[in-house]
Amino acid sequence: MSDVLLSVEGLAATYNHANRAVSDVSFTVRRGEIVAVLGANGAGKSTTLQAISALLPARRGQVAAGRLLFDGRDIVSASPANLVRAGIVPVLEGRHCFRSLTVEENLITGAIGRDAKSRLIRADLEEIYELFPRLKDHRSSISGLTSGGEQQMTAIGRALMSRPRLLVLDEPSMGLAPLVVEGIFRALKQLNGEQGLSILVAEQNSTVALRFADHAVVLENGRSVLSGSSVELRSRDDIKALYLGGSPQADVAEKPLIHAVATL
Repeated sequence: MSDVLLSVEGLAATYNHANRAVSDVSFTVRRGEIVAVLGANGAGKSTTLQAISALLPARRGQVAAGRLLFDGRDIVSASPANLVRAGIVPVLEGRHCFRSLTVEENLITGAIGRDAKSRLIRADLEEIYELFPRLKDHRSSISGLTSGGEQQMTAIGRALMSRPRLLVLDEPSMGLAPLVVEGIFRALKQLNGEQGLSILVAEQNSTVALRFADHAVVLENGRSVLSGSSVELRSRDDIKALYLGGSPQADVAEKPLIHAVATL
């Protein structure tokens, strides 16, 4: 059995069959690996993840070219529901929750698709609460009234209740405080280490993504322009200046904050 779980080969995608959003994106995700898709706003990160999750048609988008293989099977024409059953579970940008349901009710909806028994659902809930203790404290709270960080944890927890083989996260740090982002990424890294969960995460925050990912691919103008191990990319001061809309000096300025957060 190949150790490659997801293969993206020459992906091109359009909206309304006219507007090209992604032109040539290629990368792989191996089993038990965390891969970060990096790039500035508009680089094509979200479109790439939506293509992988079969969510482009909902936004009048189309895969125009290339191959998407999950566990060796072509998934270009698969439906979102079938992909979730196969193990690709997305967490969309924007902390999408059922705002009128409680935190625990939101989490339980993630297990409905796999027709789990109540005993298994309860065991999975306890695992989520162990991973995100704040959710346990707010399990009976209406999701729409919880904080942004708690809503993001709820969205991730709901996805985990589906027992994914590949968790696909789009900008999980967006709009959240650094301490909350640190906690979420540490929890994901813990899951990856303990359960071997494969994770694909699109991030504009390259600093935090490169600390927790094993490998990364950088997108620019809808194309993959650079890829490698996170250790290798972290050591290159030119990455942010060239591809991520920042500067080497900005990286230096962020290091004290990241160090302080990591030691809390």
